[in-house]
Amino acid sequence: MIRMAAVAAPFGRDMAECFTRVEGLIGRARANGVQVLALPEACLGGYLANLEGDAEGPPALAADGPELRRLRDLAGDMVVCAGYCEADGDLRYNSVVCVTGDGVLGHHRKVHQPLAEDSSYAAGDGFAAFDTPAGRLGMLICYDKAFPEAARALALDGAEIVVCVSAWPASRTDPAPDLAEDRWTRRFDLFDQARALENQVVWLSANQSGSFGDLRFVGRAKIVAPGGEILAATPVEGGMAVAELDVRAALAAARRSMGHLRDRRPETYIRKPLPWTAA
Repeated sequence: MIRMAAVAAPFGRDMAECFTRVEGLIGRARANGVQVLALPEACLGGYLANLEGDAEGPPALAADGPELRRLRDLAGDMVVCAGYCEADGDLRYNSVVCVTGDGVLGHHRKVHQPLAEDSSYAAGDGFAAFDTPAGRLGMLICYDKAFPEAARALALDGAEIVVCVSAWPASRTDPAPDLAEDRWTRRFDLFDQARALENQVVWLSANQSGSFGDLRFVGRAKIVAPGGEILAATPVEGGMAVAELDVRAALAAARRSMGHLRDRRPETYIRKPLPWTAA
């Protein structure tokens, strides 16, 4: 059995405050016997204040810098995934890292960029799963989850658990008075359940909560089973969703009769001329 947790919490620019919150969340998770913890996108330094293309970015951190070393020290024997702004020369990436006290296990740069996010970050160029003490794991960031190919690439690379960290906001053009009923909250939930079900993987979804700049985040961190069932979820206000699951057994049960990866027909997915159209 693996005990997992996904967090919805607010994070801003003050790095000391960010680490105080991260330390508290890791301590709370450890007290609950959690082995895999998903923290939100941009939890080290905060997200963008808006998506108009003119927002000041968060502090850029080196992938081998002191902040990530501190995160590793805090993680200890726990597998912890956390989002940050990665500095690579003159480029900046919206990144997520997976660590234990022994070092970095995996890393992902956000590939899909909504609205004007590309004014602040360069785009990543791929998806890969990696081995952890809790099993084979893959990571996505926020808008990546809207693209079925992203999660499918991780599943085909053997991911048993997919962690998607987000700073997913509510609708700006048609906001709902009740954040729980906002259309972007519903989409957040739908994507989480659909990606888990179609790939028959365990899905951990972390998110920012509260507000930052012009953005209001929808919270709703959750853990989803390979059949699409939500095992645990936070309200929009935030919190920590915790669930325990025999991951290997859950995957085997979900895939026994209808194996979505096994039953694929990739040779049919490339578009060909229809028989009644001219060549």
